Amino acid sequence: MEMGRKRMREKSGGFCSSMSPPSLMTLLFIFFSLVFLDRSVGVTALNYTSHRKVGTLRLARIQRHLNKINKPAVKTIQSPDGDIIDCVHQHRQPALDHPLLKNHKIQRVPAKRPRLSKEEEARNYTGDGGLRRAWQAWHESGRCPKGTVPIRRSSVDDVLRAKSLYHYGKKQRRLPSLARSLEAPDVVSGNGHEHAIAYTGSSQELYGAKATINVWDPSIQVSNEFSLSQIWVLSGSFDGSDLNSIEAGWQVSPELYGDSRPRLFTYWTSDAYEATGCYNLLCSGFIQTNNRIAIGAAISPVSSFSGSQYDITILIWKDPKLGNWWMGFGDNTLVGYWPSELFTHLGDHATMVEWGGEIVNTRSNGQHTLTQMGSGHFAEAGFGRSSYFRNLEVVDSDNSLSSVESISTLAENTNCYNIKSSYNNDWGTYFYYGGPGNNPQCP
Repeated sequence: MEMGRKRMREKSGGFCSSMSPPSLMTLLFIFFSLVFLDRSVGVTALNYTSHRKVGTLRLARIQRHLNKINKPAVKTIQSPDGDIIDCVHQHRQPALDHPLLKNHKIQRVPAKRPRLSKEEEARNYTGDGGLRRAWQAWHESGRCPKGTVPIRRSSVDDVLRAKSLYHYGKKQRRLPSLARSLEAPDVVSGNGHEHAIAYTGSSQELYGAKATINVWDPSIQVSNEFSLSQIWVLSGSFDGSDLNSIEAGWQVSPELYGDSRPRLFTYWTSDAYEATGCYNLLCSGFIQTNNRIAIGAAISPVSSFSGSQYDITILIWKDPKLGNWWMGFGDNTLVGYWPSELFTHLGDHATMVEWGGEIVNTRSNGQHTLTQMGSGHFAEAGFGRSSYFRNLEVVDSDNSLSSVESISTLAENTNCYNIKSSYNNDWGTYFYYGGPGNNPQCP
């Protein structure tokens, strides 16, 4: 393997028995070369990590961190997409390492799920089977036993793709943009983050949100950019440091996962992304209760242009009895919950919900990124071509789901990515969104 430097040859002129003994300078060269080799370890990542030299001290720090989050497995499953899924006893999962959860008793099921809306599922819109539900690729290789939770194993390569060990699994804190609408202060723009979102007003008392999200595999121009589609459940000061946010959806992030597959993800923070929270289970916090859904695992299959459309349904809501924020996936599958102890403002209720897409535009070549949002096509392309969110709903104080009657929409640069909302009896409140990024109108 090429290590970014010339390897020392195994055979040197001084080691052949037919030749004279090596000189002192040769021996010193060999000695210091061996010392250098011992203190530098080359690590090569799959797909998106270039050759790197990693000092043994840094490698040791990374390994200690991985030992904390990669818990002992009852069973290990090799996914066909390259992931390793560890089936970890639910009482040994990373969440319970959080100091606020030292004496936390895992809640088996929420006291009461939100009452379902009367809206029907979407009708068959295509001639080849219509809308279909996406699942996860690792299921092809096995299942985790009852009493365990599936956790995607993190590797040294995963950490090395991050800016630093501290930043691994965390969102970059974003600075406010003057162009951002004050009525939709989060998600905060700036540092190249661009959005196409729908959102509720900021003065409501909300206790959850739901949507069905079309799944695609948008292309990413450079490895430290991403494209995601998610729900945000928010409360706190949008222009301060105490914003609370719970997030879930799908994302393509080469830096985080080492590939370009869309993956189910979660995120949380209680201090505006400053120090608390992380993606998935990469820090303590989110408690998983399900043995079939691996957060961070690839979603399969995905939608195709003018072909079959696949989507996932995500529900986030606050248990009215114990106050924990639960996540549902699909029709009736409970994934787990964010304990109320993690939050300040969300310990009570949410004040805003957002649905939509987000990308990072690093302008790596001096122009707007080619990273796509959604399907990579603008909202006007419509069904089968543009990505959608359908059946937007919120949970009220009575623990009831209701269709969102009034939403606002926002896209910072509609020449790059846009959003169009509407309503019908099948999809309730819905919208198409996305775009290609760089194009003649988006230089």
